[in-house]
Amino acid sequence: MKNILYEGYEGPRLPKEVQLKRVQRVIREELTEKQRQILLAYYIQDQTIPQIAESRGVNKSTVSRTLHRAEEKLRRYLRY
Repeated sequence: MKNILYEGYEGPRLPKEVQLKRVQRVIREELTEKQRQILLAYYIQDQTIPQIAESRGVNKSTVSRTLHRAEEKLRRYLRY
């Protein structure tokens, strides 16, 4: 997930503590269990997509697709 602002955005930013709480809430309440596990494995535990796929016994494309959907859901919920 790229760390970019929306093109043309020049408004105020929320304090980091508020941003962190929003991200945590979305991860906890809006992602499916599978999305949450894969997102955390990839970004927090620094596992690669092949490592996650092997540990879960699924194809790499399944992990990639699930990760992409989780990132999109995060973006959608955090946009506003």
